[in-house]
Amino acid sequence: MKDSNQFIFQCKRVTENDMEKLILVDEYDQEIGSELKEDCHLGDGILHRAFSVFIFNEKKEVLIQQRSKEKMLWGQFWSNACCSHPYLGESVEDAAHRRTKEELSLETKLNFLFKFQYQEKFRNIGSENELCHVFIGVCNEIPNVDPNEIDDWKYLPIDDLTQSIENNPDEFTPWLRIEWSKITGEYFGQVQRILETN
Repeated sequence: MKDSNQFIFQCKRVTENDMEKLILVDEYDQEIGSELKEDCHLGDGILHRAFSVFIFNEKKEVLIQQRSKEKMLWGQFWSNACCSHPYLGESVEDAAHRRTKEELSLETKLNFLFKFQYQEKFRNIGSENELCHVFIGVCNEIPNVDPNEIDDWKYLPIDDLTQSIENNPDEFTPWLRIEWSKITGEYFGQVQRILETN
């Protein structure tokens, strides 16, 4: 019995350790290994797989969140509804659904838009170095946010967010600025079709 309990504990420990690891990828989004989350964000960062979720309501307003001040990178900056990383062996879409529910208590259909690679340094603390998959969804439920992840949230009309980013870019995360430029630019027709059919 003792040996059996030890085996169960070791399996659990490995599983929890894997949850702290991110999927390393090359520029073509091919998996090349894994590394601890913190190590992936130190220095210039190590390229890893990530995702961003944008949530709109029936008024075509977009949900943004203020990141917790406890975040290692870009704490208290405004960003999109949810952004995170898949677990080892987890699909990006499944991870996007999981984190949207965990952080916001929201569940909705998510539509893949595009993926892109970016690298941004935050002061002398660390960097984001990600190949990021971007999804959008439509939901009219009121978020019930995880206070460990989110300090504040609000819905903004599309034009208001665009104007806010133009007027005060330093209040927003770099990935939001990049993604929002694409969403309101080359992907705007696709976004409008998704919003109109939900």
